[in-house]
Amino acid sequence: MNVVESYTGHVEPGGDAARRTLDALTITKLSVGPMDNNAYLLVCRATNEALLVDAANDPERISDLIGHAEDRPTLRTIVTTHQHPDHWQALGAVAGANGAYTAAHPADADPLPVPPDHLVEHGDTVSVGDSTLEVIHLRGHTPGSIALLYRDPTGGPHLFTGDSLFPGGVGKTNSEEEFRSLLDDVETRVFGELPGETWFYPGHGDDSTLGAERPKLAEWRDRGW
Repeated sequence: MNVVESYTGHVEPGGDAARRTLDALTITKLSVGPMDNNAYLLVCRATNEALLVDAANDPERISDLIGHAEDRPTLRTIVTTHQHPDHWQALGAVAGANGAYTAAHPADADPLPVPPDHLVEHGDTVSVGDSTLEVIHLRGHTPGSIALLYRDPTGGPHLFTGDSLFPGGVGKTNSEEEFRSLLDDVETRVFGELPGETWFYPGHGDDSTLGAERPKLAEWRDRGW
């Protein structure tokens, strides 16, 4: 697995992974599967423990990303951001191969191929080594969609949004009610709480910042679902 160290937020389907190095964590992004799903491997630099956000597809590529040498990270936890099948095709294989715990919101737990070891609600935390991620429940794309927030002590926040927030809008919803629910949660729990320099990492495609997307919120609401 080739890993590019110059992180831009863009990776190609089937291509190289891209790594961002923070003081306490590394964040490595990989596109997997036919739907250009993003999988994110977070590794604590102090303990070499790892957390995977969405074991979406291609378990062999995810295993190659983790590595095969003796000094490879120890994958402790896999968090599934929501119940849609394109986000968990490799969950059983990757969890089984690494003995990793799995976590998801209870409202999205039943469809998953592996019953979650941990059920997480809004305001809960999950750890990756010495670092902590906060769980943000964003209701609408699915009943149990979650985002994970890492507050970097030496920089801006980092937010893993699954399919709830993308550059250019919120995720797909199936009704006007679900759209309003999702946009309300994104406005209050994300844009209302976090600064513009927050870098967010979606479930598909390129990254963005809250500052780049904030001016478009009224347009998104007017556009509707």
